[in-house]
Amino acid sequence: MRPDWLTHPLRWQRGPVPWAATARGAAGMAVPLGLALAAGRPAEGVLAGLGAMFAGVNDRPAGRRTGAVQQAVPALAGALGLLIGTVGGWWAVPLLGAVGVLSGAISVTGPVASAAAVQLTVLTVLGCGMPAPLPGWARAGCYLAGAAWLLLLRQLTTHPRPLHAERQAVAAVFDALADALDAAGTDRAESARRHLTAALDRAGEQLRTDHAHPLRTRLAAASALCEAGVALLHAARPLPTRLATGPRRLAAAVRTGSLPGPLPVPAAETPATAAFDRAVLHAALAFGGVPGAEGNGRGVVGRVPSLVGGGRAAGAGGPGRERGLRWGRGWRRGVAGLVLGARRGVRPAVRRGAVPGVRPWGRAGRAYGVRVGVCVAGSAALALGLRAGHWYWLPVTAAFLVKPDLGPLFSRVVNRFAGTVAGVLLVAGLGPVLSGPWWPVVAVAVTGALVPVAQRHFAAQTAVITVTVLAFVTTGGDRAAAPARLLDTTLACALVLLVGHLPGLADTRARVGQRAAHALRHTQRYLDHVLLTGRQEAHPADTRRAELRRTAYRTLAQARAAAETAAAELSPGTPAGPDWLRLTVHAERLADAATAYAVERDHGAPAPTTPAARTLTRDLAAAADALDHPGPAPAPTPATVALPPELAGVAAEVRRIRVLAAG
Repeated sequence: MRPDWLTHPLRWQRGPVPWAATARGAAGMAVPLGLALAAGRPAEGVLAGLGAMFAGVNDRPAGRRTGAVQQAVPALAGALGLLIGTVGGWWAVPLLGAVGVLSGAISVTGPVASAAAVQLTVLTVLGCGMPAPLPGWARAGCYLAGAAWLLLLRQLTTHPRPLHAERQAVAAVFDALADALDAAGTDRAESARRHLTAALDRAGEQLRTDHAHPLRTRLAAASALCEAGVALLHAARPLPTRLATGPRRLAAAVRTGSLPGPLPVPAAETPATAAFDRAVLHAALAFGGVPGAEGNGRGVVGRVPSLVGGGRAAGAGGPGRERGLRWGRGWRRGVAGLVLGARRGVRPAVRRGAVPGVRPWGRAGRAYGVRVGVCVAGSAALALGLRAGHWYWLPVTAAFLVKPDLGPLFSRVVNRFAGTVAGVLLVAGLGPVLSGPWWPVVAVAVTGALVPVAQRHFAAQTAVITVTVLAFVTTGGDRAAAPARLLDTTLACALVLLVGHLPGLADTRARVGQRAAHALRHTQRYLDHVLLTGRQEAHPADTRRAELRRTAYRTLAQARAAAETAAAELSPGTPAGPDWLRLTVHAERLADAATAYAVERDHGAPAPTTPAARTLTRDLAAAADALDHPGPAPAPTPATVALPPELAGVAAEVRRIRVLAAG
């Protein structure tokens, strides 16, 4: 079997062609560049084209508001980079080192912050090294104009139906649940359950920046239904086909905005199927209420919590001014959540005993920051030593390669080099045809249309971006840039590989351990709530349990993604550590077992004694501490009180996690 680090560069993501993004990309760079060339202002056109190019890279499937945040925040960070990147010569080296440290540190907080960090670093490099007869504020203004142009195109070409993307995301949750139920008892069950978690996370992100809407109530009902579904999946037995019918009809109702129609007749074969049938009926009621009654607290619809943000359901009363204030506060919190990975609007009951998140000043943030800062500053010094002009390509390449959250290092290096070679050879081969002042406009129109599809593979994306940048530098007057780009890319790849495998920077404990410990602590909070909360409080509509469950699964998915990246790293001579992938798999199974027990307890399963429950949660907390603070681990707490048989699976997973965390 070939190792993951060798096969990872060949993996290609699959999916439908995003035709709307392709159309936006074709016009995004070509229009501002063409207008600037027609006006005799090529420098302004190149900067506006760069703004549109980076906004196109961040043009991902999302609703209007979420998509605007995903593009606007990184664009503002890039403009800031052009503002501060005004020093030249060797003074640029310490500036780029400091910006690199900041960029790497803030990358750990969330995907939008990571995209903003990349643009901050890259545009600071370009501001320092790219010749342009414009002051810093004018560069930033042109860059923002290009990004704003693509953002305007997005708003104009988004599906005309209101909240279309959000509807699709919520419907995908019901579909993913149905697929998981169909896969129960097969070898596809675990991947189907992870797909369900990802669908819930995507739907939550889509609705994070939206004010109260019936879709929130339906997503809340879907989340409660998923709890009952996970309890069924945990049994690892094939399920009756009728169980998947209800979620599929609910998915169709979300997409069409209609009622779900007749649902399968409940048949309570087991407590878990009884809980699932009841959750299906509760979810169906979320479609039957009129808008004015969804938040009035009467009936099941009024009790279904708004798990996405913890706000009121649609139609909540109150004066118009109060609703406007709530919407404004919700929008600001939603933007902060998208950028920093924070949860929006979590209720005070959930905030008690909150687990500190993955923060820039934590161990992972410091390691990321040092890695990026050393690579960017070192590559800038190397480039300045080789040539005084056009030295920016080498540190820009290093900035893209060194970001640890963009995939395994060796895979990125191989694909970056292959993509650059392909792009340079393509431009060189078409050189005889590419004549006249307007060929760069045609080139960026073609590459802009290819960017959304090329993002499925880093080499393809690099080839497309290389052709785009060569068109821009040709417009700026540098017509012999291709050979230098190959040399700079080769040097940057070698430097990043060297720095990335230095002792202390290659240890996966900093990169994965903090996320795994963070996920285990959230899982511990969820387990603690399940074990120690009274049955009267542990109703499926309990908002705290629902929020703790979703947070645990979300952080576990993030930890698993980090573990999969670490498993695909080329790591010669690095210190041995825990088996991160196995640890996260068992942590996910622990969350499944806790969810199954919560459903069983709702139907009369016995509760553990407080000392026995505390023993389990203390052992899980000790495992998280062992990941954060490596060293001799204390012995597991001996169980002095027997646990109910329903908790045997939970106890077994806690023991496995404890052993794996000791590493």
